[in-house]
Amino acid sequence: MKHPLPLSQWLSPTRPDDTPVAWLGTREWSLGELRHDVVTLMQSLAAQPGTRWALCFENSYLFIVALLATLHAGKIPVIPGHCRASLLSEQKDLFDGMLSETQLDCEGPQIVVTPGEATPHNDITLPPIAADSYVELFTSGSTGQPKKIIKPIALLDEEARMLHTRFEQRLEGCRVVASVVPQHLYGLTFRIFLPMACGMPLHASMTYYAEQLSALDPQHRYVFISSPAFLKRLDPQLAPPPVKMILSAGGMLPWKEVKETQSWLNVWLDEIYGSTESGIVAWRQRIDNGTSWQLFPGVTLRAEGEEWRLLSPLVNDNEGLLLDDMIELVDDGFRLAGRRGRVVKIEEKRVSLSEVEKRLMTLEGVVEAAALPVSRGGRQGIGVVLVLTESARQQWDTTGGKGQQQAWRQALQPWLESVAVPRYWRVLDEIPVNSMNKRVYAQLQELFS
Repeated sequence: MKHPLPLSQWLSPTRPDDTPVAWLGTREWSLGELRHDVVTLMQSLAAQPGTRWALCFENSYLFIVALLATLHAGKIPVIPGHCRASLLSEQKDLFDGMLSETQLDCEGPQIVVTPGEATPHNDITLPPIAADSYVELFTSGSTGQPKKIIKPIALLDEEARMLHTRFEQRLEGCRVVASVVPQHLYGLTFRIFLPMACGMPLHASMTYYAEQLSALDPQHRYVFISSPAFLKRLDPQLAPPPVKMILSAGGMLPWKEVKETQSWLNVWLDEIYGSTESGIVAWRQRIDNGTSWQLFPGVTLRAEGEEWRLLSPLVNDNEGLLLDDMIELVDDGFRLAGRRGRVVKIEEKRVSLSEVEKRLMTLEGVVEAAALPVSRGGRQGIGVVLVLTESARQQWDTTGGKGQQQAWRQALQPWLESVAVPRYWRVLDEIPVNSMNKRVYAQLQELFS
């Protein structure tokens, strides 16, 4: 069958049952087994009244089962961006039920999805997926509230097609392993849609450590879907795995680590620039530190004052999308020159400073809070400036604040990604503002110098 396949044809009856789809250790799943598992879950979903179902998985095979079953059942897949029970409970109004690989301590309908043990049947028929089907993704919005983004399946299919067109020769004959979850668009596109569209078997489990990468079966060749945070932790003392291609997105890897990655794997890194809102925008194979970004075909940038508007076949708006990034055009492409707004990236994860401030304001003794990114020794973390109640301030001054910081960090952990939990703390009598009553962030940054 011709590749790339749109999602509506992933389970096509013309594809052989024994087509390999995914593996985990010695366990392998075939297309026939995937069809069986999708039908089983679809039947369970069809009996449920709710329309919008949250997909909470790290296992990519089970994620695919849930995604296809939801769509074939005429339901809407919701991708909340995390699997944390405390936040899912708080966000319960965003969906009608949850699909997960383990029982979650949350309110509302839940279906735990497990691989079937039954022998697949050839007479399986599935209702068609509607042409206007879509998924809902949630990211950190600038207000601190989850920001809903509608992604039509047709646009996700197009994104996989664009990637296949650009990288077809290098992808051929490879399996896919990943250190990123399918809970974000990068993982959804590269760990789920790309291998399924291109007929590449995918590893169902997350790759957490370089040792797992090194232990890959040498009889196969692999595409590694990674993030800069993982590549910074590679161990060159380990045996290099048979990785044919490395794709990285979510942030820029320092040049030192780019060279170390190439030295270990003998492959130059391919970086992808994009976002949940935009989809893929540009790519570069970084063979020197000055390599510029190249737009994917059909993607254009238009200057609007100091801002840039993206026009792309992957943006579901004729007006395009105003980018959060500042861009500098150069002769052979463009370079990135920082971000605007209240959403920053820490260790390649989007962090809403507004959300951090909202959570800080729930802590005992906190009257006001300001959050900002702080760089120390080549690492970035979140710094916070607080105004405290009189009793909390007396305790801070007496003890140096160590106990309070620890207690506050523990209180924040159920609500924030680990990289969003503040690393640096300052306490003031009042947070400085200018004549327009706007906070002076340059002055706040000086407190951490």
